[in-house]
Amino acid sequence: MTARKYFGTDGIRGRVGEAPITADFMLRLGGAIGRALSREGARSVLIGKDTRISGYMFESALVAGLTAAGIDVKLLGPMPTPAIAHLTRTFDGGAGIVISASHNPYLDNGIKLFSGKGEKLSDAVEASIELELEQPFSTVATHSLGKVRRVSDVEGRYVEFCKSTARGLSLAGVNLVVDCAHGATYGVGPAVFAELGASVHAIGVEPDGLNINHGCGATDLALLQRTVREREADIGIAFDGDGDRVMMVDRTGAVQDGDSLLYVIASHWAGSGKLTGPVVGTLMSNFGLERAIVALGHRFLRARVGDRYVHQLMKDEESWLGGESSGHILCLNKTTTGDGIVSALQVLRALQASSRSLHEVAASMHRLPQRTVNVPVAPGTRPLDLESVKAALRAVETTLANRGRVILRASGTEPLVRVTIEAEEAAEVDRLSLHLADVVRAAA
Repeated sequence: MTARKYFGTDGIRGRVGEAPITADFMLRLGGAIGRALSREGARSVLIGKDTRISGYMFESALVAGLTAAGIDVKLLGPMPTPAIAHLTRTFDGGAGIVISASHNPYLDNGIKLFSGKGEKLSDAVEASIELELEQPFSTVATHSLGKVRRVSDVEGRYVEFCKSTARGLSLAGVNLVVDCAHGATYGVGPAVFAELGASVHAIGVEPDGLNINHGCGATDLALLQRTVREREADIGIAFDGDGDRVMMVDRTGAVQDGDSLLYVIASHWAGSGKLTGPVVGTLMSNFGLERAIVALGHRFLRARVGDRYVHQLMKDEESWLGGESSGHILCLNKTTTGDGIVSALQVLRALQASSRSLHEVAASMHRLPQRTVNVPVAPGTRPLDLESVKAALRAVETTLANRGRVILRASGTEPLVRVTIEAEEAAEVDRLSLHLADVVRAAA
């Protein structure tokens, strides 16, 4: 596949005001998306966003570009990314656009795109959009311009959809702390669990455009851990800024990441005969998860890092369940993309069926010590291609032969190289990961 100029593993993302995350680029991007979709027969697009302040600016620019291309636009306002995927299908949209930088700070923004089926756009469609970006901006005849309207009650529609994925689940008597990261789930997240009967204490629900993901949410769990212990809650649930990731904190204050949550769901589905096909993880999934899934009598497959690659392998292998350590969990028998709220409900249902706590069920999976070190690199540099880094990688692989794993990869969303080591001995994991990170840092 030809390297793409703008699209990464999860849409287009970067620092606001720096190319390509500028208002003029979003205008041209809207036009490019509109022209590409028009060739596919699409005539309308839904747009949602998270709570960061730059979303207003980029929404206006995208709308101008799309309507100039003759595309009608439905504006949904601040809503979780998976809600846009669901509502695109509900409203029979040609595509869905989410203005979000996911778990990144407010200084960043970007877009994610969904097809009319509520799935991530194919590489081919993204490539066609990039080709359109190379063309001059154009406007259709005035009588063919797109129209814009704001859709009401999308929050209620999405809350009901989430509840429908866990029919029969009662959370009466369950005490939850729900951390919405001052992001897109701040309205709908607590409502879903409360309407199912839980006692909900919500945090991270006061977005001001600047505080998204700051000191809270799925990427910073210290506040949730503290609140769970202080309130003696049963479980803490944390979403990231756009709501497609979920992480949990058990009643002891211990973090349960995407690997643990995937295992909890898989063990319940396997026990009830509802687990279809293999379970799909990524290169970063803990080896303990793989061993636990195999012990359940199912295959475990690894995709490239990125939920789009997990999704593609799941479709190829007719799998219903997959996900990433970061908390992207895909339940394709429930919805078409990673959905933090839907995934959390599946975990809660599994716990209710087992009559055990999250801490107890998660402890059934023996995790290998794993450490990831993120090494910042200058944009455009490729330290992984240097012989010094390759030699250091080979040396670590030799040291860990048949005893552990090493993964060295460039991030698809940030200017980082991620160094991950996994082995039985935590001290060795720390030593080797720091050594390899130092080699990458020196080469960057």
